[in-house]
Formats: sequence, C-alpha cells, structure tokens
Amino acid sequence: MEAVGAIVALLFVLFLVLGIYATVKAVKAAKRGVDRTITEARRTVEDTTLRARSFAQTGSAGELAQLRLSLRTSMRATQDVLQAGAADDASLKETLQLFDRLSVHGHELDDELRRLERDPDKAALAERLPALRERTEQIKKSADSLRWSARDRARRFADDDLDSLSTQIDMEAGALRHWTTEPTSDQTPPPAAWPEPESAPAPAPEESEAARRAAQEPTRPAITPPGARVTYPWEKKAKPESTT
Repeated sequence: MEAVGAIVALLFVLFLVLGIYATVKAVKAAKRGVDRTITEARRTVEDTTLRARSFAQTGSAGELAQLRLSLRTSMRATQDVLQAGAADDASLKETLQLFDRLSVHGHELDDELRRLERDPDKAALAERLPALRERTEQIKKSADSLRWSARDRARRFADDDLDSLSTQIDMEAGALRHWTTEPTSDQTPPPAAWPEPESAPAPAPEESEAARRAAQEPTRPAITPPGARVTYPWEKKAKPESTT
C-alpha cells in the first residue's frame, strides 16, 4: 500500500508540474501576442501621424516626417519579404542577416529624425537636412536592393518550376494519346510465312519394342512339320549324347 501511495503522489506531482509548465507557456504566448498587437497598433498610429504631418506641415518639419515615413515603409516591406522567403529558401537566411545589420542603421536614423522633429532650432535643422536626406536614401537603396533581389530569385525559381512542370505535362499528354500514332498506308505488310511440312508421327514405345523383338526372332514356317519340335530362342541347346 505504501508503494501505491508513493506512485500516486509522484503522478500527482508530475501532473502538477506539467500543468504549471503549460500555463506558463500559454501566458508567455498570450503576452507575445498582446505585445505584437500593441506594437502593430502603435506602428499604425505613428505611420498615420507621419503621413498627416508630411502633407499638413511645410518646411523642415514636413520633410522630416516624409523621410521617416519613406524609411519605415521601405524597411518594413523588405523585412516582410525576406522573412517570408527565408522559410522556403535557405540562401535568404544570410541575406536576412545582412538586413538585420542594415536595420541597426535604420533604427538609429529613425530615432535621430524623431528627436529632430522636436528641435526648436529650425535653422540648424535646415542645414542638416541634406545629410539626413542622403543617409536616408542610402539605407532605402540598400533595403530596396535586398527586397527586389529576393523577389527576383523567388520568381526565377517559380518560372523554372513552371517550365519543368509544363514539360512533364506535355510528355504525359503525349503518352495518354498513344492511340493517335498509327502506321501510314504506304507501309507494306510483311509476306505470310509458308507452312512447315508435317512430319510423320513418332512411333509409340510399345510399337518400337515389338518391332525390335520381331527383328531378333528367326523366321518360322507357317506350318510346323509333323514330328518336328518347336524351339524357342530362350531355350538352352541340348548336349550331344556320348558314343562311348
């Protein structure tokens, strides 16, 4: 009974630990989902605000908003393409690592542009705008290059697969239509073969044995003379009587 109780207690503790582990995993997954939702909502609100500023404001403030919006749009589009392609193409994993390094520069530039939006010195801001514009275009160009290269690679693979599939389908369609391949009318059929001459049937074993025995036996007259003794080949010859 003590052993049974120990086993029951061990199972209870095991189920309890598994329940706690599953609960923690579920809570973490829910937290990640909530964080992702909050991040997406914050990003949408911020993009909408930047888009409104780029149209409503003029001068340096409007251009800063336009630079931030174009930078974020290009980086986000490239990230989505690379992450989606890396799941099926292992070669894009290295490309994704390069993009992660580029993202560091992109985040630094976005943070700097955000701080400059609240800078009251508009004259100093106007002086720095050409360098900020050039830096933004450089990061965007790199991101766009990675994105379009990944798209061209995916399209190339899709075209190659489609060409191979079309070739296989054409071969299968030709095999299914095999009845359409018929001999032409100008082909002369080969002449019929002459029949082989019939051979005499082989003698039966019984007939062959009887003929052999008949050939070995001496010819006997049809009528045996009176007083003559009939002899057979299997009988021994009689010894001559002695005259002494």
